[in-house]
Amino acid sequence: MRSGFVVLLGSSDGIEVVGEAGDGAEAWELCRRKAPDVVLMDVRMPRMDGLEATRRIVADPRCARTHVLVLTTFDDDELVHEALRAGASGFLLKDTRPTQLLEAIAVVAAGDALLAPSITRRLIAQFAALPSHPTRSGDDGLTDREREVLVAVARGLSNQEIADALHMGYGTVKTHVSHLLTKLALRDRAQLVMHAYESGLSVPGSR
Repeated sequence: MRSGFVVLLGSSDGIEVVGEAGDGAEAWELCRRKAPDVVLMDVRMPRMDGLEATRRIVADPRCARTHVLVLTTFDDDELVHEALRAGASGFLLKDTRPTQLLEAIAVVAAGDALLAPSITRRLIAQFAALPSHPTRSGDDGLTDREREVLVAVARGLSNQEIADALHMGYGTVKTHVSHLLTKLALRDRAQLVMHAYESGLSVPGSR
């Protein structure tokens, strides 16, 4: 299966395959040497699983610009939570069509979060089932405008959609998202979404 991915990606414009690994430990070491833009990470592997490898890659300064896209056959809600908490920027199933996989790599490489649609629906449903948390007021250091942008990110809106909805410039939205990541010490939009729901700032089903 890994060889098939190498052929698919290697024949695609704009993508260069810089290496492949047979387990999580090898993947982490490869990232430290190659600093790739995106890693397609399996979950169940010998020596070190994909979740632990993701945690180490995300925490390693030498892999600061590397985004992890988890690709697995295991359609499991708790696995999605663990992968996102480990620092993964996306989560897809291995039955994803080749065109969707290529699109997902481009999305994650650009710093955006990506989940398979079926996973996204269940993930939001899981958040809805969680006990409510008090909404943070000023303790997170965010401005009112930044909180508005954060809620919009949690709704799954793109930067352009946020700009249209909040009557802001596209560049201004990008700046707000960057400030959110810095202030909250988060890595990417996937973690922003989790923060918004887990803090109670965003409520599933709200608009």
